[in-house]
Parts: sequence; C-alpha cells; structure tokens
Amino acid sequence: MPPNSGVEAVVLDVLGTMVDEPGGLRTALREALPAAGEETVERLRTLWQEHVESQQRRIADGSRPYADSEVIDREAAERVAGHAGLTDAGAVDRLATAGQRLEPWTDSVAGLARLAERFPLLGLSNASRAALLRLNCHAGLRWHQALSAQEARAYKPAPQVYRLALDVVGRPPAHVLMVAAHAWDLRGAQRLGMRTAYVRRPVGDPPLPSDDFDWRAGSLAELAEVLTSDRGGG
Repeated sequence: MPPNSGVEAVVLDVLGTMVDEPGGLRTALREALPAAGEETVERLRTLWQEHVESQQRRIADGSRPYADSEVIDREAAERVAGHAGLTDAGAVDRLATAGQRLEPWTDSVAGLARLAERFPLLGLSNASRAALLRLNCHAGLRWHQALSAQEARAYKPAPQVYRLALDVVGRPPAHVLMVAAHAWDLRGAQRLGMRTAYVRRPVGDPPLPSDDFDWRAGSLAELAEVLTSDRGGG
C-alpha cells in the first residue's frame, strides 16, 4: 500500500524540529555577551533551557499557574543576565525574544512545501501565539494553520495540546500524523492514537529502543519523499 495510506493531515512540531532552537539561543547569547567564550555561552544556554523545562514541568504538575512561553523566556533571559552580569536593559529585552528569531533547518521550508502538495499542514508549538507568529515570519515557515499550546493553557506533551490539532483537522487520530524530532513529543501524540514520525535533527530527543513510531527519517526531506511517494512501502 502507499506509504501515506490513511494519513489525511500532518502536524509538525516547530521548536527543534523545524528550527534550530539551541543554535538560535547561542547566537543571541553571543550577541548579548560578545566577550563570552563558547564554554560560557553553552553554560548559559543550558541554564536557560533548564529554567524553561523546569517551569513547564511545574505548570504540568499544577504547582504553577499557566504562563505562556514569552513570560518563561523573559524569566530565563533575566536569570541568564543575572548569572552573566548583564545589566543593559535593551540587551536583556532582545535576549528575551531570542526564541522568535530561530533559523530553519536547511530542508524545513522545502520539506513543508512538498508535504503541502499532498496534505493539510499544521504547526503545533509550545511557543505562544505571538511568538509563533514572529518565528514563522522570521524562519519563512508556511503552514495551512499554526497552533499554539497557549490555546490549551498547557505545554506538550499534555494531551489537550494535541487535541487542538485533532479538533482542527476533524478526523480520527489514526488519520493524523505527528512529526517531531523529540521522542517525548511523539509519545504524547501516540497516547491519543495519532500516527507518528520521528525526524532526526542535530538536537532533539532520539527514540529509545522501546519506541514504536510509524516512520523514522534522517531529515524532513526524506520523510516528505516517503509520504508523497506512490511507489508503495509502509
């Protein structure tokens, strides 16, 4: 049967899957702290990421009320600035919006265009509505619709975030494909019955041996080739 058999819509993660999130943060940190060495930049980037992940976990377990990604990124920027001794308010403001200026992977734009010839495409991101709009514009990402987890007042892998996409598509989960470079994201979609495709990126969360995803691809271009091919396979 065709490799895309049963897939009626494709939902794609954005941060890490479509754009280089760690690379963009490093660039913003170098800009804010031009005298910092690479070891310092990496330490501060890790500090930023740890804050974001810890706050999302707190929201998930109910120990913190929902706050959108712009609020959490501002907190992360201020935390980094405090550790680095950065006191320039304008530099901190720009650092806080680093997540809105991430570069796409080399195959992201073309891969989306190819998939769009066959399927409705939805971006599904933990970024806030406003941040996602600016990021899509900066990176040149073109969707049929882009959805923010802000609508669900939660963060992936909370099930209500994936339901945003399923509600828009209006098809059973088994006919909707979730694409991500993060195995944890795909597991979240899988729990709702969605089909799954892992795309390898230099960043992300690789699958474990126990993960059973429908597709695994070395790039978005490779996945697009498989999904839009009529040559058969599975």
